[in-house]
Amino acid sequence: MNNSAIRMGGLIVAGLLALLLFASLFTVYQTQYAIVLRFGAVQKVISQPGLYFKAPLIETVLNVDKRVLDLDLPVQTILSTDRQNLEVDAFARYKITDPLRFFQAVNNVQNAGARLTSFTNSALRNVLANATTTDIIRTRRGELMNEIQDSVNRQARGLGIEVVDVRLTRVDLPPQNSEAVYNRMRTERQREAADLRANGQREAQTIRARADRESTVIVAEATQRSEELRGQGDAERNRILAEAFQRDPDFFSFYRSMQAYETGFRPGDTRLVLSPNSDFLRYFNDPMGRGNAGGTRPATPPPPAPPRPGPQAGAVPPPAPPAGPSASAGPEAGPPAARPVVPQ
Repeated sequence: MNNSAIRMGGLIVAGLLALLLFASLFTVYQTQYAIVLRFGAVQKVISQPGLYFKAPLIETVLNVDKRVLDLDLPVQTILSTDRQNLEVDAFARYKITDPLRFFQAVNNVQNAGARLTSFTNSALRNVLANATTTDIIRTRRGELMNEIQDSVNRQARGLGIEVVDVRLTRVDLPPQNSEAVYNRMRTERQREAADLRANGQREAQTIRARADRESTVIVAEATQRSEELRGQGDAERNRILAEAFQRDPDFFSFYRSMQAYETGFRPGDTRLVLSPNSDFLRYFNDPMGRGNAGGTRPATPPPPAPPRPGPQAGAVPPPAPPAGPSASAGPEAGPPAARPVVPQ
């Protein structure tokens, strides 16, 4: 009985010692600060990770995050210098750099977030109220965010906090003003487009007029050059034809007649009415082109009639024979030759 009681008492004492040992140990991680408090008063601040001891029951440990924390800001309306109401949505990122001051000033992250929200909203209004809509949206956006960050940091240092970034996620007009602004922007863009289109048409007309003038000059120069070349060619052709005519007049005449036949007898509506004895067709009648060699041969005059005895005195002369063809008319000619109708 006594041995059992002793063993039970030993186990209880060992358990209590284990509990005391466990209660006196705490771990500080890489992402944390540790603030050791004794009856609510700060005893020490631990920033290095590791295993540490504390007085059990009388000391407590408060862990503070070392990491960068996010702070979402509520949407607020800002009046810019050009009298435009803008709805601004932003967020901030911060970290705790002095855990002791942080604990003494705000005690926890929730209170720190509320204080930072107030600081950031005030800085947004003060900085953006001195900028135009174009500056906020486009030209000076980065510069304005840096100014807001600097302004918030000047106030947050007293809390042991450093703001590492402030971003404007959305800058927009209120719904009631958006349509009017869009209409004005649309009108301005249409006017700019009309101006650009008019300038383009004017420039196109200038270029077209210049091109027409240059083309006229080029065509005139080309025409002049072609006339010169044609004149030189005609002169050379005439010289060659003159030399050919001097060398062989008969062949030259034949060649020119063949060219005339080719031109005159070309298919078409033109008709030529010519006599077979025409000089134009002499090479049809005689390949040598000797005039009317193929025409009707002239008749040989008849021999003269024998003399008749003179009339006796008192005799009545016989009646004159009826008028006939002249003796020089030759033999009776046949029907006149038909004139050919030669198509062109």
